[in-house]
Amino acid sequence: MRLGIDASNLRSGGSITHIAELIRWGDPEAHGIAKVTLWGAAITLERVPERPWLDRVHVPQLERPLPMRVAWQLFKRPALARAACDVLFTPAATPPGGFHPLVSMSQLTLPFDARERRRYGFSADHARLLILRYVIGSSFRQADAVIFLTDFAKETIGRLVDHGIDARSVVIPHGVSTYFQAPPRPALPLDAYSVVNPFRFVYVSDQHPYKHQATVAEAVLRMRRAKMPIELDLIGSPVIPSVARELQKTLARHPAERDAVRIMNSVPHSALPEFYREAGAFVFASTCENLPVTLLEAMASGLPIVASDARPMPDIIGDAGTYFDAEDVASIEAALRRVAEDRELRERSAALAYERAAAYSWKKCADATFALLARVGRV
Repeated sequence: MRLGIDASNLRSGGSITHIAELIRWGDPEAHGIAKVTLWGAAITLERVPERPWLDRVHVPQLERPLPMRVAWQLFKRPALARAACDVLFTPAATPPGGFHPLVSMSQLTLPFDARERRRYGFSADHARLLILRYVIGSSFRQADAVIFLTDFAKETIGRLVDHGIDARSVVIPHGVSTYFQAPPRPALPLDAYSVVNPFRFVYVSDQHPYKHQATVAEAVLRMRRAKMPIELDLIGSPVIPSVARELQKTLARHPAERDAVRIMNSVPHSALPEFYREAGAFVFASTCENLPVTLLEAMASGLPIVASDARPMPDIIGDAGTYFDAEDVASIEAALRRVAEDRELRERSAALAYERAAAYSWKKCADATFALLARVGRV
């Protein structure tokens, strides 16, 4: 059996990590798949490891503007797929393009969440999300099988897409890279920290309206104004300019404390384990997620977790988390203060988070994914 993987929509972050780890940990030959052809842009292919059974095909057209990528998906891919594979996998849903059997995958929740979409206002980003909702929905309706990362995504997106998708759906969580795994460190009391050596919260996520970085920063700056020896590292690209501007306005309101928030727009993925090891706790304030990679990385790194109470975060973190309302500064401040001041809470949270993260294995993900792809290809 021959498998084709269309990686044309994998541009950055967790989506590229997902396909790279599938290839790294997968054994498609064990499931009867003799050859895998992967089409992608250079930025994607350079992250994917070489394997004897893998043919990495660079498609320059995928590095051009979106209309050119869509044209490749609609008009070039079907012929390539018919010539090279018996089943096609699209890990980031694309226009179906008429090839069967097709397995699609859900990595984005945002296009299906009307409340979170409205945060983008009347903008090109909002229009893009509406287009993605249509494209992804069409892909799921025409796919022979759909992979969801969480039960939450299957429930919410499946209900909106309908068309009998539930019978063709399977939940396969992704894993967490092994180089993040680090047992929890002994927690120190807050009075062991100082302004020179502060207790450090870290929040790793690109800047989007639903990530609420400015609200978290406001809470931290208020705590610092109250003389608490804490700091916040915000790591992530300023994807949406209005969010970056709001964050700067928040810092400007606290000129004496603004140094308590460090903004790092670009940190290599390989450097993140060191940031996690130096942190006292991890903050995650998103209100729209599927299965966030950085959250799992922080859990596997043995950090206590302070997170938004919006699903699926409580499903993932369980009793390991201290939760807050991500749109309420007072709620965030209370949760952060509790974690910073309670050493025993931090130790308990870190131990439970580390234990829960162990369930997310790339080996399990790869085995389940290739088994599904082989099963669909044999039908």
